[in-house]
Amino acid sequence: MKFRENEDAVSPVIGVILMVAITVILAAVIAAFVFGMGSSVGTTKTVSITSQIVHDDIILTINGGPDLPTLQELTITVGGNNAEGTYYASGDTTNSKSLASGTVKLGDDEKFKVGDTIKLTDTATGRVLVVGKWSDGGEQIIFDRTF
Repeated sequence: MKFRENEDAVSPVIGVILMVAITVILAAVIAAFVFGMGSSVGTTKTVSITSQIVHDDIILTINGGPDLPTLQELTITVGGNNAEGTYYASGDTTNSKSLASGTVKLGDDEKFKVGDTIKLTDTATGRVLVVGKWSDGGEQIIFDRTF
């Protein structure tokens, strides 16, 4: 006895399943763009800071970067505690500000410039972390080093 095999319906069924799957995937991708799921990614800011140790002090120097003009505030911690020290605008030791709770915040008319220095006193060891805050409200780690 010979059984008759009829495979005529297999190809159309597989074709319909594939078309439905492609339609669902395409609808999900379009919905992601329409509802803005991909727009929550932030941009990385670029500002360069270098450091050196002088006696028991750490000297941080701002070297610039494309996002320096919009930088508004720096928060500095050493070993997890707010840093103590002095901020010198453009390295001028007569024009200085003390770090208030480890924060350097400039006035509305002031801007951070290349050559500005921050002297952290009596902190020659520990992890130094500098977090920048920009005019758009974004915050980012600029400098992270253990001495």
